[in-house]
Amino acid sequence: MGWGLGRKEVHWLYVAIVRPTISYASLVWWPGCQTASTNKLSEVQRLACLGITGAFRTTPTGAMEVLVGLPPLDLVTQGEARSAAHRLWSLGCWYHLHSQQEHSCILTRLQDSDPIFNTTVDIMKPVFNLEAKYRITMLAREEWTRGPRTLPMVKGLDWFTDGSRTAEGSGEGSWAICE
Repeated sequence: MGWGLGRKEVHWLYVAIVRPTISYASLVWWPGCQTASTNKLSEVQRLACLGITGAFRTTPTGAMEVLVGLPPLDLVTQGEARSAAHRLWSLGCWYHLHSQQEHSCILTRLQDSDPIFNTTVDIMKPVFNLEAKYRITMLAREEWTRGPRTLPMVKGLDWFTDGSRTAEGSGEGSWAICE
């Protein structure tokens, strides 16, 4: 047994944690992938490939990427940016303020490259309804022990729970009435 992480663990850590962290918000900074920052992205992926394959440091990065099955990181980043732009446009959240400048031109380039990207997607916008459709009534112990033994009348389901602790341990019970 060797020390440190195994090759599978390094691969998993890179694909599941490092790469998504690097490509986070790539829609905003993707134009940098066409400049010198491509070399920095390549260096990060090279370190991961060396850790996964255990290859010599003189092994070409492209060869290790092929062996491991990792596409170049700048292409992954641009793909994430394209996906985010299309998703935002499909949901009606994309605004063409400066369609030919910086990060905003990615959607125009994407739609010009293939007409399929001009179609909308069958996606529903999430709607959050935080209005409570239920009522919680918590009676105090005194209301149960001293008061009349009548239960509050509620339409629908009535749930009663009991959590108790004794010297032997703790337990709980629940009971429902449907009227």
